[in-house]
Amino acid sequence: MKGKKYEKRQWVGLLFVAPFIIGFLVFKLYPFVMSFNYSFTEFDLFAGAQYVGLENYIKIFTNDRDFYNSLNVTFIYTLISVPLKIAFALFIAGVLTTKIRGINLFRTIYYLPSVLGGSIAVSILWKFLFVKDGLINELLAVIHLGPIDWLGSPDIALYTISMLTVWQFGSSMVLFLAGLKNVPVDLYEAARVDGAGKVRVFFKITLPMISPIILFNLVMQSINALQQFTAAFVITNGGPLKSTYLYGMMLYQQAFEYLNMGYASALSWILFIIIVGLTAIIFKSSSYWTYYEDGGEF
Repeated sequence: MKGKKYEKRQWVGLLFVAPFIIGFLVFKLYPFVMSFNYSFTEFDLFAGAQYVGLENYIKIFTNDRDFYNSLNVTFIYTLISVPLKIAFALFIAGVLTTKIRGINLFRTIYYLPSVLGGSIAVSILWKFLFVKDGLINELLAVIHLGPIDWLGSPDIALYTISMLTVWQFGSSMVLFLAGLKNVPVDLYEAARVDGAGKVRVFFKITLPMISPIILFNLVMQSINALQQFTAAFVITNGGPLKSTYLYGMMLYQQAFEYLNMGYASALSWILFIIIVGLTAIIFKSSSYWTYYEDGGEF
C-alpha cells in the first residue's frame, strides 16, 4: 500500500516538473544542438540547409571585416559598461544602507530602472533624451554648454548607449545591499578602535567581505554585456559609421535581415566560446581577490 502511494507521489512530482523539462528540451537544448549543426551549413530559411563544412568559420575569420569591428566594439562596450555599472550599484547600495526615514521607498525607487531599463520603450526614451535637440542638450544650454552630438558622433555614441546599461543597476544594487548588511558590525568596531579611517575600512573590510558578490555581478554583467542588442539596435542602429555595431546586432542582421542562418549560427557559437573563455578567466582569477569565510571549499 505504502509502495503504491510512494509511486503515485513520484508521478505527481514528475507532472509538476514536466513543463520545465519539456520547455528546456524544446526551447533550450534542441535549438542549442541544432545551431551547432547549422553552423556547418549554408542554411537559407526558404532553400533549406546544405553542408559546407568549416566554410562559415573560415569566412568569418578571414573575409569579414564587420566581425572584427563588431567584436572590438563589443569588448569596448563591455569594458565601459560593466565596471561602471558595478561601481555605481555598489555606491548606491552603500548610500541605501544609511538609516533614514522611508529608506525602503528609496530602495524601491532606485530599483525601478532595472524593471524598465531593458525595454524597447525606455530605449526609445533614451534616444529622445540624447538626440541633438533633446532634453539633455537643452539642460546643458541653460549653463551655456553644448550642444553635444551624443548619438551622431562616432567618438561618443558608444559611451551614450553604455550609460543606458549602467542605468539598469538595480539587480546588482540589491545583491550589494544584502552583502553590505551581512558584514559583521564587530569588524567595523574593531577597525575604529584600531584607528582605521573610512577609506581603509572600505578597502580592508567591506570590499573583501562582499567580494563573492562582486564576482557574481562581474560574471553575470559581463555575459549580459557581450550579448547586448536592444540599445544599439533601437537607439543608433549600429551607427554612426558602425561605432555602436555590437556583436548582437551583426548576429541579428545575418540571421533575420540577410537570412544567413548557417552563418549566424557560426557567429553565435563563436560568441558562446568567447563567453565561456571569459567566464573561466574570471573564475580562475577570483582565487586571488575573492574572500570566503569558509576558505571557499564546498
